[in-house]
Amino acid sequence: MTSSTSTVAERDARALHHADVPLEPGEISIGVIIGRTSEFFDFFVFAIASVLVFPALIFSFTDPLHGTVYSFAIFALAFIARPFGTVIFTRIDKNFGRSVKLTSALFLLGVSTAALAFTPSYEQAGGYAIAMLAVLRIGQGLALGGAWDGLASLLAMNAPPNRRGWYAMVPQLGAALGMIVASGLFLFLIIRLSAHDFLEFGWRYPFFCAFAINVVALFARLRIVATPEYERQFANLELSPVKVSETVRNEGRNLLLGAFTPLASFALFHMVTVFPLSWVFLYTTDSPAEFLIIEILGAVIGFFAILLSGILADRIGRLRLLTLCAVAIGVFALFAPILLSGGIAGEVIYMFTGFALLGLSFGQSSGAVAVRFSRKYRYTGSSLTSDIAWLFGAGFAPGVALLLSSSFGLWSSGAYLLSGAVCTFIALRVTTHLEYAD
Repeated sequence: MTSSTSTVAERDARALHHADVPLEPGEISIGVIIGRTSEFFDFFVFAIASVLVFPALIFSFTDPLHGTVYSFAIFALAFIARPFGTVIFTRIDKNFGRSVKLTSALFLLGVSTAALAFTPSYEQAGGYAIAMLAVLRIGQGLALGGAWDGLASLLAMNAPPNRRGWYAMVPQLGAALGMIVASGLFLFLIIRLSAHDFLEFGWRYPFFCAFAINVVALFARLRIVATPEYERQFANLELSPVKVSETVRNEGRNLLLGAFTPLASFALFHMVTVFPLSWVFLYTTDSPAEFLIIEILGAVIGFFAILLSGILADRIGRLRLLTLCAVAIGVFALFAPILLSGGIAGEVIYMFTGFALLGLSFGQSSGAVAVRFSRKYRYTGSSLTSDIAWLFGAGFAPGVALLLSSSFGLWSSGAYLLSGAVCTFIALRVTTHLEYAD
């Protein structure tokens, strides 16, 4: 990397790492976990606010149900924008280098997230408040598309052949950690503040915290990305950005299969995080604080289930594990509506079971995406496929599930989740292998 494309943060991060010290999987793992935790913290902060804050603050002109649906529509904008972010930042990567790309993407993510804390209410700004919320959410999506650093692929390819399942699950730990921190912060504010003070100013603090967390994550990732050893490994493994159009043209089939493989996992992701919070908040007398406690405990279960997925994938194979998980998610979808409508006890069983299944399937979803591509297209293909999978599997899930459930009953949300499990099962059956052929 030439000095002209270096950033101050990059040079400071590089100073902490000696050029003659090889990158170990454990060191890469730390950077991956910190980076993913920061991204998912931003994700969950907005998701929780979409239920507890924005319907009352930004969409106060309508009833709570439609206000929440409108919030989920804004929520989905990031997933729509994410593939465009991949295209834009891939160009930056090719022209200016991976460090510049990562720095600019995470700066955009941090600024967009922190700026959300200054969003005015509808009473204060009218439609401009909605427009500001939408623009900043799109900024988050563009940034997430550019935040792909290739560390997950590098980690998987540095892992011993008999430990690839274990190292494939490492990036996914960030989802559970991000949710625990975000939910815990909102829980603290809800308990300590009155409802008026929470809606007036308390909800803004998590968005401020996100900027600081992103700075720490940027430095942790640059400490690896800025090293000569990192560049050598990417060059040796041919993990370099390729034009999106060329990737689509040469890897279209794998992109499509890769988008459907984690569909059940990504749909379940929102069916146990965002959607149940909205349902409980709108249609039960349970307090948000009580349900946030359940979500935090569920995320802890999900964390250990992700760890378990690495062990099981190495013992029985990733393909078999993901197939079993798709079947299990399909069965869960049949009983989920009964559990979610069964009071506190039913909610607890719903959340704990859902998070356990989510951890087992989500823990291997990134590995299932990356292994499909040839070396040349793996870097860009993995990023683009992840964007598409999140868009179709998760982007619209909370809004669709809430609309279906409010119109036809909870059973329809179960049917929606079941359709995702069926798509994943079919994609897995079509797949010939899910292991690296290197």
